[in-house]
Amino acid sequence: MKKALSLLLVIALAVTSAFAGGSQEAANEVYFLNFKPEIADVYTDIVAPAFEEETGIKLRVVTAASNQYQTTLRSEMGKSNPPAIFQVNGPVGAQAFLSDMAYLDGTSFYGLLSDKSMAITNEGHVIAVPYAVEGYGIIYNDAIMRKYFALPDKAVSINSADEIRNFETLKAVVEDMTKHKQELGIEGVFASTSMASGTDWRWQTHLFNMPLWKEFNDVLTATEATSFDFTYNENYKALWDLYLNNSTTAKTMVSAKTDAESMAEFALGQCAMVQNGNWGAAQILGESGNVVASEDIKFLPLYMGFEGEENYGICVGTENYLAINNKASEEAQKNADTFLTWLFSSETGKKIVKENLMFITPFNSFTEEELPDDPLAKEVNRWMNMDGVTSVPWVFQGIPSEQWKSDFGGALLQYINDQMSWDQVVKICQDSWTTEAEIAGR
Repeated sequence: MKKALSLLLVIALAVTSAFAGGSQEAANEVYFLNFKPEIADVYTDIVAPAFEEETGIKLRVVTAASNQYQTTLRSEMGKSNPPAIFQVNGPVGAQAFLSDMAYLDGTSFYGLLSDKSMAITNEGHVIAVPYAVEGYGIIYNDAIMRKYFALPDKAVSINSADEIRNFETLKAVVEDMTKHKQELGIEGVFASTSMASGTDWRWQTHLFNMPLWKEFNDVLTATEATSFDFTYNENYKALWDLYLNNSTTAKTMVSAKTDAESMAEFALGQCAMVQNGNWGAAQILGESGNVVASEDIKFLPLYMGFEGEENYGICVGTENYLAINNKASEEAQKNADTFLTWLFSSETGKKIVKENLMFITPFNSFTEEELPDDPLAKEVNRWMNMDGVTSVPWVFQGIPSEQWKSDFGGALLQYINDQMSWDQVVKICQDSWTTEAEIAGR
């Protein structure tokens, strides 16, 4: 009996020690659920070791699979050791996690934000802070474009990509480049229109932003809208068809193509253009065998034939908001603020942000010299500061749900495969919006 009691006491002490050790370890750790797979290695290989070396606090980074962030976040939130730092993609995305979001009003991280109006608030309290301003449009390889404009038999009168200022000119250039693709050494003008599962976000979100913006004007109006007419669907279709008909990949094959493959095609010189954002610079320059010089990576707006589009720039905004989990321990929340403040204000952190993460940040801790110098970050700044040009805001944050995006993406794929007419695509967009807006309680 004594031996049995002694054994039970030893086991109890071991279990108690294990729990105590685990609690101590968790208290000295920041769990960050990362949204962007393309920079996961930067967080794990560069950010985490540097942060621990300077603060003694461990950074544990988990990265959700492409297009699976919301699902992963909901799953992780239900665990005993949930992420202390997570991301929401704007006011609509924040709605699902309001009860989990700590007030950031008094945090050092929020104190760094230059324009406090950019933060997401709820009932008068700051609950999420933007950490990167981004821009997207049509990325082009200016070396290939210069080669085209030097052709003696080109069909257009302009002489540089800078002179492409509307859809009519873009279409004429692209279709003529397709006729000369052998001379230009390319397989297609545009990279593959990637439609593999989880990779159609460039079309059902980013490209769709243009007709959404024209219909609703701003994200707040879109967020409240109970119906959507898709008034400018023909404008969307015009650029969409231009992509499909002048691509490196036949339409029947795009369902298997990923956005990573699409970016690789551009980096390897197989095409002249690809729709993506400034975050794509790291993918291009980091691609093994990349042949595109940094100075040749430039942006064009998403021209669709809108009236006055000569005065439109690229799409600029953010869906990158960071929040701190109020369900995490008090110590974990404190460490989360320490990490975010360190990343965006310490000399080491700012250097990593500039050189490795390549964020264009909205924080007052960065001087102009400390902003990223990658080519597409420079292009975002160039377009934002171009005389007579207005940036297009990100209105896609007003889309009522992820389900709507899935419905639209599925309809686009059926249209590509001649299984659905364009009128049917438009109707699915309209009907799904009404359904999802009602589910969202609009």
